[in-house]
Amino acid sequence: MNLLERELQYPLGDTLPAPGATLELAPGVRWIRMALPFALDHINLWLLRDTLDGREGWTVVDCCISRDEAKAQWEQVFTTQLQRLPILRVIVTHMHPDHIGLAHWLCERWSTPQHACRLWISSTDYNAARVASHSTTGFGGENAANYFASQGMVDPESLEKIRARASYYPGLVPAVPASYRRMMDGDVIRIGVHSWRCIAGFGHAPEHISLYCEALKVLISGDMMLPRISTNVSVYDLEPEADPLKLFLESIDRFRGLPKDTLVLPSHGKPFRGLHARIRQLHDHHRDRLAEVMEACSAKPCSAADVMPELFKRKLDLHQTTFAMGESVAHLHALWHAGKLRRVKDAEGVWRFSAVG
Repeated sequence: MNLLERELQYPLGDTLPAPGATLELAPGVRWIRMALPFALDHINLWLLRDTLDGREGWTVVDCCISRDEAKAQWEQVFTTQLQRLPILRVIVTHMHPDHIGLAHWLCERWSTPQHACRLWISSTDYNAARVASHSTTGFGGENAANYFASQGMVDPESLEKIRARASYYPGLVPAVPASYRRMMDGDVIRIGVHSWRCIAGFGHAPEHISLYCEALKVLISGDMMLPRISTNVSVYDLEPEADPLKLFLESIDRFRGLPKDTLVLPSHGKPFRGLHARIRQLHDHHRDRLAEVMEACSAKPCSAADVMPELFKRKLDLHQTTFAMGESVAHLHALWHAGKLRRVKDAEGVWRFSAVG
């Protein structure tokens, strides 16, 4: 446990749900953990006991990427954990593949001619997922490779691999349900005997929706609030002048009004208490990273590739490097939009940032 984690409390200790099983965290709230084939090797999913349109069953929150291993684990859950009740709806916090990848399969699997198992998601993320599942955004293809080159990535092999990843998103999210139910900030959703309030967040995804239940003091935080790592906040080719870090930090401040003893259910890591401490830690983390970027750009004009080693000291594979590059741009853009840095495209077509004044 690192020093920051000592400020948090993990009520279940090191206990994790077994593959294909669940752990109850609060009345009607169950935890599923599924493996991911990435450096970030798992995702947490949630089952909420529900009653919808007079039917007893369950609501799923988030889905995992589309792959056979995840489908098999879901089938185990269906067989052993649902008390012979159906999945009534699928809530997705945001459009990233590990959250929405199996939404189409789940909705199709549990829909009947009489009752649709509907996807619930923000409109922005639904439409972003629909577009991405038929193309790609940020993670691969010619546009992504050109974008990373403009941010200082020069390794030909890496750029060629990015060009070849044109089907990255569709490979993890092969389809998105043809219809959905829109969730918006401030909406209150009745799930079983409890009400859950939607809290929109920005910067990590187009319109991320977290869910808070006042009666249970439980926050399903998605990726907006993680205990061990800082949420990825990136700029990609689709919105190349974006300022997502400002949006992210403003968004996590929306959680300050929740009780200090809120049980946070993150998408990665373990359920924890210490929400207010974690908000402060994340602000401190990004303040320190911004100071490092400012110092580097005060010494000489820097590209995102130049500052990336300052922000990410460990060795990264290409998958991690694309996230790290996006986040490096996000920190540069936060300072650029704040008027502390200027940017100029050099003769090689690379954006370089330097201190103002």
